[in-house]
Order: sequence, then structure tokens, then C-alpha cells
Amino acid sequence: MGLRKWCRLAGTNTGYIEPGAPWENPFIESFNGGARDELLNVEDFAHPAEGQVVVEEWRMEYNTFRPHSALGGLTPAQFAKDWTRQHQPTLPQ
Repeated sequence: MGLRKWCRLAGTNTGYIEPGAPWENPFIESFNGGARDELLNVEDFAHPAEGQVVVEEWRMEYNTFRPHSALGGLTPAQFAKDWTRQHQPTLPQ
């Protein structure tokens, strides 16, 4: 319910993906494959808390320091810095 309300207020909508049709959303399928190959298939979590720590460290690495082909080989942090410099006005000193 909250997502529908947000979409309506933001002037956007959701898209339906047919069950069993992952090709309809290749971006998340690519992410899921990478997360599975790089994280879930190589780690053995002895306790849920350990899993939370390891997954959070991987998420921070992935979202901040790892180059992404979709961003032209930049890290998300560098892409955000470049985008801000190009699209945000500079405040006078």
C-alpha cells in the first residue's frame, strides 16, 4: 500500500513482471547472480548475526567502492561526486 501511494505521489507507477520471467528485469537478475556468486556461495554463516555483518560489509563495498559497468567503470561514490559537480550549483563562498 505504501509503495503504491508513493508512486502515485511521485507521478510514477510499478511494472508487472510475469512469474518465472526474470529476463523482464535483467538488472536485478544480474545483481542477484553477482551477490550469489560473490557472497552467498562462498560464505558459511554460523549465526544470523554473522550473516548480517558479512552481508552489510559486502553491500557497503558494492555500493561505494566497486566499479560498475553501468556507471562507465566508475565507483558509485565517484559517479555521485561527478554527477553532483556537473548538476548541482556551486554555493558562493
